[in-house]
Amino acid sequence: MDAPSYQGFRFPPEIIAHCVWLYHRFALSLCDVEELMLERGIEVSYETIHQWTRRFGPAYANALRRRRPKPGDKWHLDEVFVKIQGRQRYLWRAVDADGNVLDILVQSKRDTAAARRFFRKLMKKTRSVPRVVVTGKLRSYGAAHREVMPSVEHRSHQGLNNRAENSHQPTRQRERAMKGFRSMGAAQRFLAEFSGISPHFRPRRHLMTAPEYRTEMTVRFAVWDQITGTTGRPAAT
Repeated sequence: MDAPSYQGFRFPPEIIAHCVWLYHRFALSLCDVEELMLERGIEVSYETIHQWTRRFGPAYANALRRRRPKPGDKWHLDEVFVKIQGRQRYLWRAVDADGNVLDILVQSKRDTAAARRFFRKLMKKTRSVPRVVVTGKLRSYGAAHREVMPSVEHRSHQGLNNRAENSHQPTRQRERAMKGFRSMGAAQRFLAEFSGISPHFRPRRHLMTAPEYRTEMTVRFAVWDQITGTTGRPAAT
């Protein structure tokens, strides 16, 4: 796989990739990232960092998704409220049994048509059909399930869907740091990138010893360097 092209950019790839990593890994604003880079002697504006996230974030996220193992056959789906310019919207999310994010979709409604649209997008994105789908009690799921994937077992129970609900927590942290989203399109773009990059740096730490965690993170940083075409942490100037 070819690394993204940085031709025409004044800053080296290591700085660009590092800023994108900071923005998607931690609950930081663009101004926070600008300040962190300034502390290291690197003068770059938050507007430039924003341009980098828009230009390279999708490429990084897609490259990481391509490296993920095939999703499990048990999918957990959930939707939460998202305020966008004072209006209530809905963020739909699907994860597999290991908590890996399969796809997200921001929509204005949570009716049957919205659930049906998400099911179809999810199957197209993963190129697979699950054995079991676990959802909350929202009736739209049942109606859409019968239309789109009637052969798949559907379990509707709020208590069984903790994986999908827990997967929303990092998004909520980012939403607060960003003080909300400006539009549905902006929310969809950012969250598509975020759901591809952030989970890569969030292994299931509670299941690992400290040495195992450090080893796993070393591997994940090496993968990040490969997909970004960089040599790692940028040096201060």
